[in-house]
Amino acid sequence: MDKAQNKRDKFKQFAVKRTNNVLNQLRVLGNLSNRSAYEYTEEEVSKIFSEIDRAVKDAKSSFHFPKKNKEFKF
Repeated sequence: MDKAQNKRDKFKQFAVKRTNNVLNQLRVLGNLSNRSAYEYTEEEVSKIFSEIDRAVKDAKSSFHFPKKNKEFKF
């Protein structure tokens, strides 16, 4: 196996694992929508999903222009 193919295989392996982790975490986040267990405002929900949207855009652009990571805070 040549070096380029090894890098490609590693990318695919990590991409599948990390994508599935993100999708699982989004499902877990969705569990917070249960109003019998949690109390939240529409503003809080909007802020959460705005930050997620920003992070997705940053991740996409990092494939072309690497950026610094930022943590989410209320």
